Amino acid sequence: MTKLDSEFVRNQFPAFSEPSLTGWGFFENAGGSYTCRQVISCLNDYYTQTKVQPYYNFPASQKAGEAMDESYRLLAAYLNVNEDEVQFGPSTTQNLYVLAQAFRDLWNGGDEIIVSNQDHEANAGFWRRLAKTGIVIKEWCVDPETGLLNPDDLDAMLSQKTRLLAFPHCSNVIGHVNPVTEIVSKVKNTRICVVVDGVAYAPHGLPDIGSLGVDIYLFSLYKTWGPHLGLMTIKKDVMDALPNQGHFFNEHNIRKKMLPAGPDHAQIAAASGVAHYLDTVYEHHFPVIADQAAKGRHLKKLFQDHERRLLAGLLEWLRQRDDIYIIGPDDPDLRVPTVSIVPQKKSIDEIFKVLTEKKLMAGQGHFYGVRPLMGLNIPIDTGVLRLSFLHYTTEEEISQLIEGLSAALG
Repeated sequence: MTKLDSEFVRNQFPAFSEPSLTGWGFFENAGGSYTCRQVISCLNDYYTQTKVQPYYNFPASQKAGEAMDESYRLLAAYLNVNEDEVQFGPSTTQNLYVLAQAFRDLWNGGDEIIVSNQDHEANAGFWRRLAKTGIVIKEWCVDPETGLLNPDDLDAMLSQKTRLLAFPHCSNVIGHVNPVTEIVSKVKNTRICVVVDGVAYAPHGLPDIGSLGVDIYLFSLYKTWGPHLGLMTIKKDVMDALPNQGHFFNEHNIRKKMLPAGPDHAQIAAASGVAHYLDTVYEHHFPVIADQAAKGRHLKKLFQDHERRLLAGLLEWLRQRDDIYIIGPDDPDLRVPTVSIVPQKKSIDEIFKVLTEKKLMAGQGHFYGVRPLMGLNIPIDTGVLRLSFLHYTTEEEISQLIEGLSAALG
C-alpha cells in the first residue's frame, strides 16, 4: 500500500513555511483550506503577465484565454466529466442561487422538490424559497439521534410531480458520507434532477462525478486548495434545458449561461493549479502513467487512507470522554474528518479559548449548517465545536490537538 509522503505534500503549501503560522495546528479546514503553491503561482502569473481581457488576438490576451481554457480542460478530466459541463462561479452559494432561479422557469405550480435538513443552507434555502412561487417543498429529515439520512425514506416522498432532489454528499457538521449512487439509483429512471452539494466532501479527494450519476454536483475550490471560486458540473442535457441566466447576448456561450455577471478571469486561470498540484502529488507517489480520472481515483484513496488513520486515533480518544458527545458516526470509515462535538461540562467559548492558547485553530458555531443542528435539537446560538483536517495534516498535529483538548476539557 502506498503511504502518503506528508513532508512532500506539505512542501507544496507555502502556509507551512510561513513564520507567523509556525507551531499552529490548523483544524478549521472545512471553512477553507490552505492554498497550494501551484495555484498561487498561476494566480501570480495571470496578474503579472496577462491581466487583460482574454481571447483577443494579441499575445497577452491569447495567453490569458489559454490559461482559463486549461482550467476547464484539466479539472473536467479529473472530475471525469466533459469540458463543457464545468462551470465556474463566485461561490457555491451563488451558483445555487442562480440554479434555483433557472429551474423555476421550467416548473409549474404544484411541482415538487425534495430537500434535506442535513444540508448546508446554500443547498437548502434557495430551493425552499421557491415555495413562495407555488412549488411544493418536501423535507427529507435526518434521524434526530444519529444525524443520518435514510435513503429508504425517499420511497414514500417521490411522486409523479417530483422535479428535483437536493442533498449533500456529506454534511459540514455531521460528516457522514451519504451513499450517492444508491440514492441516485432510486430516481435514475425518472425526470427528477439530482443536485449534490459536495463542498464538505471534495476536499478529501476530488470525486469521480462521472461515475456518481448525478445531474449537478457543486463544490468550493477554496476548500480544495484553490482560489475562492465555486465549481459546478451540469450534465449537458440539463444545461441545454435551463434558461439563460446571463446577458441575453451570451445565451449560447456555455461558460456564461449561468453567470449573471462576468467570469473572474484570473481566478478561473488559477484553478488549473489544483490539477497541477494533483499531478505533482501523483507523480511523486505512483510510477504508473494514467489519465486524470484514474489519477484522481488513486489520489482520493491515498488522501482518504491517510485521513482515516489520523481520524481513527482522534475518534478513539474522543469516545473515551464522558464530557463530550460526537455528532455523527464515530467510525472513521463512514465519515470525513470533519468532527463536530458538543461539550457537556464546559462552554464552547471556554474550550475555544484554551485551544487558541495552545496554538490550535478550530471552528465554533453552526457553519451555516443550521438545519442539521435543528434536526438534532442542538441550540444554534451555541452550535458545536468543529475540528476538521485534510490530507496535509500530520500525526504530530493530531497529538497536539488531543493534548489541547485534554487541557481545555480538564
